[in-house]
Amino acid sequence: MVAFKVTDGERGGWTVLQVSGEMDLVTSPELRQRVHDAVAEGRHRVVLDLSEVVFCDSSGVGVLIATRRLMRSCQGYLRLILPARGDAESAHVNRVLGALGVRRLFDVYADLGTAADETAAPLPAASTRVGAAPTRA
Repeated sequence: MVAFKVTDGERGGWTVLQVSGEMDLVTSPELRQRVHDAVAEGRHRVVLDLSEVVFCDSSGVGVLIATRRLMRSCQGYLRLILPARGDAESAHVNRVLGALGVRRLFDVYADLGTAADETAAPLPAASTRVGAAPTRA
């Protein structure tokens, strides 16, 4: 079993929650609570670094969608860090979001440097889906 861990920090005015391990029915409520705590403290610019998440089930996806909804309701911003390529474990969340057709809902960045950069544009949804064919506009 891989230990679930959420650590927080800040970078360039963004609250950064770095998540590692497995996001599942047991662990997802902890991430949900950490996001709610950040928003309650007035932090409305959140980066979720999911690059070390090795497994994500539907409850994990549900937390990501609920986080997006929460951030939008408070006029906040949510950015995800998801690896597009690499070993199968590090790209797991990206593949799950792509397979469910919800990847396009999120602003995704390759690393913390670009996620915290106000001038950086998010990665296009098609380029971050591992093994996916290009999509047409």
